[in-house]
Amino acid sequence: MTALAMSTLDMLLLGVGVSADAFAVAICKGLCLSRFDRGYATKIAILFGFFQGMMTFLGYYIGYRFIELIMNIDHWMAFTLLFLIGGKIVYEAITEEKDEEYVCPLDMKFDIKEMLVLSVATSIDALAVGLSLLAFDVNILKPSGIIALTTFAFSFVAVYLGFKFGDKFKKSSEVLGGSILILIGLKILLEHLLDHGFLSR
Repeated sequence: MTALAMSTLDMLLLGVGVSADAFAVAICKGLCLSRFDRGYATKIAILFGFFQGMMTFLGYYIGYRFIELIMNIDHWMAFTLLFLIGGKIVYEAITEEKDEEYVCPLDMKFDIKEMLVLSVATSIDALAVGLSLLAFDVNILKPSGIIALTTFAFSFVAVYLGFKFGDKFKKSSEVLGGSILILIGLKILLEHLLDHGFLSR
């Protein structure tokens, strides 16, 4: 098995891609704010960032326990997982029908139970992303940390964008994020094929 190198830029792009769902949800959370609340946005960003990073780490750790079973197909597995995740995000964004007018709740206080559910729901894909990282020669703490920080930053900005501009960036952000994951998956596959000479014959 030849492990691929992963640059910091690759990790940042992966963070952008995997944070697409959290970005979209955070925009929705900003829609009903009568004024931008930094504390509210920070709490949302911390939860989204933490769970994205933790799920990435957990996915890698689970996969690492079975590394002997998947070591010969890790590159194909990484490509398949990222392609499917990215494709799902893009497909859902494109085919999603226009929602009915969003009705803001009367109480816009930070609801920790709701946010925990949303944080877990938007980070499930990160488990598969963590599993795909087995194809790389990397200390999982670095990409997990970068994904967490990227998601934090994007989620904080998303709350502001939702407050300022509504949901006009929601669909485009999901399409972009999904496309990035697909491209990273293709990059992994092409590098693997080139390393083994399949594309040079």
